[in-house]
Amino acid sequence: SLLSYRRRAQVAYLDFFKMLIQRGCLIEAVNLKSSNRNPVVQEFQSVELSCIITDSQTNDPRIEWKKIQDDQTTYVFFDNKIQGDLAGRAELLGKTSLKIWNVTRRDSALYRCEVVARNDRKEIDEIVIQLIVQVKPVTPTCRVPKAVPVGKTATLHCQESEGSPRPHYSWYRNDVPLPTDSRANPRFRNSSFLLNSETGTLVFSAVHKEDSGQYYCIASNDAGSARCAEQEMEVYDLNIGGIIGGVLVVLAVLALITLGICCAYRRGYFINNKQDGESYKNPGKSDGVNYIRTEEEGDFRHKSSFVI
Repeated sequence: SLLSYRRRAQVAYLDFFKMLIQRGCLIEAVNLKSSNRNPVVQEFQSVELSCIITDSQTNDPRIEWKKIQDDQTTYVFFDNKIQGDLAGRAELLGKTSLKIWNVTRRDSALYRCEVVARNDRKEIDEIVIQLIVQVKPVTPTCRVPKAVPVGKTATLHCQESEGSPRPHYSWYRNDVPLPTDSRANPRFRNSSFLLNSETGTLVFSAVHKEDSGQYYCIASNDAGSARCAEQEMEVYDLNIGGIIGGVLVVLAVLALITLGICCAYRRGYFINNKQDGESYKNPGKSDGVNYIRTEEEGDFRHKSSFVI
């Protein structure tokens, strides 16, 4: 009937009106959206922080951009001009979007776009965008032991501190990539090592002759990669027999030196006989005259007269 039709129409209209209220899509309410709420860009490139007004009755709304970093909030765009460390390398794009040139790692932060529309029933709306700036790794620092005896442990280190996000590490021997576990690859069955791609350490539990070679490390992330220079690690045999023989030779030489010193003492080579002037100090027979020695050798004078 006509009455039931009108009732259904009213219910449908009320449902549509409620939907508009829930979604904030009333004509007299300001609403924002963004084409990319999580932009990712490499350092020194440009990026756009998208903030778009979808609905508003205000012709000239107030626009503000704020940067949230380390629990601190600072202005980026305020009073119709760029503020802070973005001054000179950012501008407002369109009505509300923000474009940044030559981004740096310090620009990684949360950015909040705020719009105040005085003529709208819902005057304020905001949207938060997270900017991630990726940084290419620099040349990593590598430490490789120069020489290791067979059967001993060896640890190779690779570290890089500039890359963002944190880089992953890979090791190469003679230009061949090494797996994270030597047991997982039959090609390295004669080796016993573990590679930690997060810390960059390559640990050999017991080196073999086949582990000798030229080693280098590569640090890589989404922004790029960098490698250190090749360093040689030599694995050598430990000659136990030669070491024992060398020790015996040294002991024999020390024994001969000791024996020679003892013989020299017995034969008197190390006794210092001082005979100069002894005949004057201890004459064999007293002649009744006392002599006194002057400063020069052999110069004597009487101390008392001769007794006749």
